[in-house]
Amino acid sequence: MEPSTIICSFLFCYVIFYISNLINQKKRSCCYMLHYECYKAPEERHLTTESCARIVLRNKKLGIEQYRFLFQTICNSGIGEATYAPKNVVEGREENPSLYDAYLEMDEIIFGTIDNLFAKTGISPSEIDILVVNVSLFSPSPSLTARVVNRYKMRDNIKSFNMSGMGCSASLVAVDLVQQLFKTYTNKIALVVSTESLGPHWYCGKEKSMMLSNCLFRAGGCSMLLTNNSALKHRAVLKLGHLVRTHIGSDNEAYGCCIQVEDDLGYGGFLLTRSLTKAAAKALTMNLRVLVPKILPVAELLRYVFRSWRTSPDAGINLKVAVEHFCIHPGGKAVIEGLGKSLGLDDYDLEPARMALHRFGNTSAGGLWYVLGYMEAKKRLEKGDRILMISLGAGFKCNNCVWEVMKDLEDVNVWKESIDEYPPPNPIVNPFKETYNWINDEYLSFVRLHF
Repeated sequence: MEPSTIICSFLFCYVIFYISNLINQKKRSCCYMLHYECYKAPEERHLTTESCARIVLRNKKLGIEQYRFLFQTICNSGIGEATYAPKNVVEGREENPSLYDAYLEMDEIIFGTIDNLFAKTGISPSEIDILVVNVSLFSPSPSLTARVVNRYKMRDNIKSFNMSGMGCSASLVAVDLVQQLFKTYTNKIALVVSTESLGPHWYCGKEKSMMLSNCLFRAGGCSMLLTNNSALKHRAVLKLGHLVRTHIGSDNEAYGCCIQVEDDLGYGGFLLTRSLTKAAAKALTMNLRVLVPKILPVAELLRYVFRSWRTSPDAGINLKVAVEHFCIHPGGKAVIEGLGKSLGLDDYDLEPARMALHRFGNTSAGGLWYVLGYMEAKKRLEKGDRILMISLGAGFKCNNCVWEVMKDLEDVNVWKESIDEYPPPNPIVNPFKETYNWINDEYLSFVRLHF
């Protein structure tokens, strides 16, 4: 055989191998979501107007100023009276939580959502290849991941990862971890669980900046199934596009703006400082500088460059030419409104996050999926639509991604009993404010002495 023929044959085989490898690599890196399931607590865990007042007023360490601060914060929080609290808080045992209380809270959320997930998809525990559990404030031994493996008798070669301390944006960190693993392992199914342990970490002191977490955080969580098996593509509800993670923990101010500490009296809690909004803005800006060029059409990028040159560097980018829906972490009213203003979003865009905050509160790492659930329950998500997920969390981190809707979605999910009530009249009337807006110093003095 001629040398030239041998060389040509070799080159042809190499090209075929290279193209085949690229195709397989692309298949491996695909990340489809088969289903997600949010947690809804029993009705007896509702934090109604009256139960919120009881929890606030039974803290005898508070003075008039702290009482007034808590009432005002709750009134202006954007949270309604249908959210849920951990069992030990509802029962008045927040100052002396037990390890049993911590496990009970986690078991109800984690096992409840996983059971529903398996039931709805037909996927069995033995089919799970990768397991990721993220709970920031509770990291027992054996791990929560091991607890899941034990409960469902999963395979001994499962690849399990237990994540703690990752904050409200942990859910997308977990999704990113799965996506990276999918680049190495083919035809796998991953189970991701995102929630938070609130019961044992309820703040019982009197520092205002630490009492904020009690006003915002509520019980909740989500479990989801992800796969890179193209044979299951037809069953997928979402396909992951670009995901960008930004971490500005090297900045001392950003690192300390949202941090777990003890106050002067030794009560543990979560400290939220005034630097939080500054850190969030910085992290979001840095993240979008990387993400936007990946998702924005070339014409819009050129328009932005031209406008920036002709007018100012702050000329806005129109993200709506790249995505149809905005899934914003419902961390608080100020966070939602601030992001909306920064990104030029209207009331329609912000409605899902506002309603998730009102109905379920800030459920930490699980919050994004209640927002997504609202969009689905309202039948907003149609095949081909793109969803921009924006999450912020302690560290300080900003993790954002874009999902593509794989089919028309209309599951009423965890919103089933309440979706027809949303959105409520505008402006939203806070029942707590209606009931307690008359509170004055004389009344609070009386309560402090006699409650």
